Amino acid sequence: MLCAAAALTVHQLTPAPVHTVTALAAARDLPAGSALGATDISPIQVPPGMLAHGVLREPGEASGRQLAAPLRKGQLLADAQLLGPGLLTGSPAGSAAVPLRMADPSSIQLVSPGQLVNVVLTAANGFDQHAPSEVLATAVPVLWTSATGGQGGQWLGTQETDGLIVVAATPEQAARLAGASTQGKLFFVLVGTP
Repeated sequence: MLCAAAALTVHQLTPAPVHTVTALAAARDLPAGSALGATDISPIQVPPGMLAHGVLREPGEASGRQLAAPLRKGQLLADAQLLGPGLLTGSPAGSAAVPLRMADPSSIQLVSPGQLVNVVLTAANGFDQHAPSEVLATAVPVLWTSATGGQGGQWLGTQETDGLIVVAATPEQAARLAGASTQGKLFFVLVGTP
């Protein structure tokens, strides 16, 4: 009788098995720019309610793709954290990812993905050439910066990333921004949400 009561108590106190689904997580700390290989990601079981839209669930979805931002060990991997089409996830249709080389590479430490910036071009050289600064794009979101990992991996060599940021731009803004660094010096101004 006591054994049956003990068994019934244990059964009552044992939680029901929780339904889980497979998601991909970083197997170790990964810097931005890392090209993902089989040892960089691991499948883990999580409750379905923990999955945000865009979380990757199959290893083939991430294999060979490149990180746009660093990941900590155990952090779930989403499509928006990868370079390529996933980098523009959530941006309005027709947006373009435009790389820009800033005149002051150390300023990149002040900005991180998700922040809004105005991109300003100055053609003046401070000596004999005087020209007003021109705002090329306003309130464009930063998608990637060289400061978020400092390594370009297969996307860019490490020397080529100094002073580089990538912003999401409308087609009109992209046309003004493309090649703008050949016309003068580019700077960004941090701005709040419009």
